[in-house]
Amino acid sequence: MFYVLSKFLGFFLVPSNIMVGLGLAGIALLAIGYARAGRWLIVASIVFIAAVGILPIGSGLTLPLEERFPHWDATRGPPTGVIVLGGGVINSEISADRGNIALGDTADRIIAAVELARRYPSARVVFTGQNESEFVIRFFEELDVSRDRIIVERKSRNTTENAAFTKQLVMPKPGERWLLVTSAMHMPRAVGVFRKAGFAVDAYPVGYQTAGTKDLWTLSSALMGGIGITDRAVREWNALLVYWITGRISVLFPGPTMSEIR
Repeated sequence: MFYVLSKFLGFFLVPSNIMVGLGLAGIALLAIGYARAGRWLIVASIVFIAAVGILPIGSGLTLPLEERFPHWDATRGPPTGVIVLGGGVINSEISADRGNIALGDTADRIIAAVELARRYPSARVVFTGQNESEFVIRFFEELDVSRDRIIVERKSRNTTENAAFTKQLVMPKPGERWLLVTSAMHMPRAVGVFRKAGFAVDAYPVGYQTAGTKDLWTLSSALMGGIGITDRAVREWNALLVYWITGRISVLFPGPTMSEIR
């Protein structure tokens, strides 16, 4: 129920959908004779689209998420294993139709996992997520990562299930160090969920959307680029709020501390 409801509400809380909805509502009002209200809604839609698309609003919302966890400190010793969160890592539909592996929007995760697997040959590699597992295994093997090092969790549909099912699968022991590889924007929520599940992980953020604080003063060079990053950031902030309200994370904005483990 939570999975279906989150997808349904998520659609209506995305800024681009709201902005387009305003414009469509304005057109509808014009058509039924409410010209003044219709014009206002159409103007509001255009102004919001221009502002979100051009101004660094998306960068401002994204930067706190991406800066929350620092880069992983390799000097602390090799990891026991590497956990890669699925979701857009590989486009399974295109891969199946074309017969070749098509990387998705979050391919940085699997590329980082391959690099870590090569750097630490004794570390296990866990991929968690539906639909992509078959192609993930092929991708690892094509890049000379042995099949017997790869553990695949195929049931999870969201971050909460990623944490719960992965913990059941690998049974982490005290003193082990597991790296969690996911997008920097998604890392606070992901770490918070794993902590709530009682699975201590080290953050290994990848796939940054911002270059740093300088982006706060940079206008977008493409209208859709600004809208896209704003959509993703708002979706992640909404997810953090929902996960906190429903008890899936212990604090609203998880950070690099172990005090949240219950």
